Amino acid sequence: MAETKVVAKPKARVLVVDDEPSARSGLEKLLRQEGYAVDVAADGPSALLIAADRPPDVVVTDLKMPKMDGIELLQKLRATFQVVPVIVVTAFGEVSTAVQAMRAGADDYLTKPVDFDALTIAIERAIERTNLRLEAEELRRKLREREGEGFEGLIGSSPALQKVYRVARQVAPARATVLITGESGTGKGELARAIHNKSPRAGGPFITLHCAALAESLLESELFGHEKGSFTGADKRRLGRFEQANGGTLFLDEVGEIPAATQVKLLRVLQERTFERVGGNDPIEVDVRLVAATNRDLAKDVQDGRFREDLYYRLNVVHIEMPPLRMRGGDVLLLAEHFLRRFAAENKKRIDGYSDRARAKLLAHRWPGNVRELENAVERAVVLCEGTVLDEDDLPIDVAPLPRGAVRVPGATMAEIERFAILATLEATNGSTTKAAEMLDISVRTIQYRLHEYGIAAKGKGSG
Repeated sequence: MAETKVVAKPKARVLVVDDEPSARSGLEKLLRQEGYAVDVAADGPSALLIAADRPPDVVVTDLKMPKMDGIELLQKLRATFQVVPVIVVTAFGEVSTAVQAMRAGADDYLTKPVDFDALTIAIERAIERTNLRLEAEELRRKLREREGEGFEGLIGSSPALQKVYRVARQVAPARATVLITGESGTGKGELARAIHNKSPRAGGPFITLHCAALAESLLESELFGHEKGSFTGADKRRLGRFEQANGGTLFLDEVGEIPAATQVKLLRVLQERTFERVGGNDPIEVDVRLVAATNRDLAKDVQDGRFREDLYYRLNVVHIEMPPLRMRGGDVLLLAEHFLRRFAAENKKRIDGYSDRARAKLLAHRWPGNVRELENAVERAVVLCEGTVLDEDDLPIDVAPLPRGAVRVPGATMAEIERFAILATLEATNGSTTKAAEMLDISVRTIQYRLHEYGIAAKGKGSG
């Protein structure tokens, strides 16, 4: 029997960039002998194309090259691959050149002729530092989640969002259907993906469908697929979203917009886990976990006869309500900082943060469009910002004047601030003392006692 040849896995992928063919081929040969996978490029533009196709673990680049020098290449690599280490090699061993390279973000600096032992040590050291940075970031992410500051990329530490995290962590390992409700722009889709990523199905597909964006005939085909010739234009068989999501999760956004006839077919899939394609007769079995979202009041739609009651209960096995941004307090600033870093990097601008007046403006706005509105506002502000600090005038939002009974801080007593906080929170929760107490992190009894003090305890402020 023939002997099986075992191919060793490369230590790492190194991209060598040098305009001198002999130097390039020499480094390639030596690095391959050391067990590295090696790509080579004769100039900066070629190196960027190779890096986009096969991202390197380390880049070793000459400093003085035509078309694009090593410093410019380094800067472009940093914009695309923020953690890839770059080692600069040059025949010009001047201190000023070395300093320039290190300031631009080089991880190490070697002079020609290259001492190969020194180069391999520099490569190993760079890879080790990168791995340590990635491990530290992962540990920080896990610590933030453990402390309640986030869940699989979701940002926020408000009590309202803590409740979402707790339920999401509990339901993620299960197969149960999840119904996510909340206003538009609150992040229902992001929560659905987070639940999938924390589930045993994380290795499977995560398929989404926006139910309100399609006509009834197209929606049925999108969900269940169709056979060739089943209708005009069906020139070949098409797999629907349920088949595409087999072994994973299907996220149905705006599920409340599904027409009545399609609701019947969706109910059957949830009950029997089988369906037929449009124009087909053969039953197809699927293993799909369903997560649905809506900004509608489905319970009221059931009462009004617009949504099937049996389907509602099938979808609503576990219910998670995403809170609007106006009920998340300081999360506004956490999200604003996150979006600022992201859009500053995308637009290659240096913006160090927000001024105090900009922060106050962010907190004062009610954000009717929720997280989506905040994201759009920060992106526009970053694009138009001309300085290194984003000020209130850069933010494209208008803050409404204080409502009647509101207080300004500073300038109000603690009793006045407490009164406004309780009444404003009750208004935001439609009078629910239970929800208001949860948001304010105080007891229901305290709210009821304060309402009695204010002389408005009998104004319908129930504990629903």
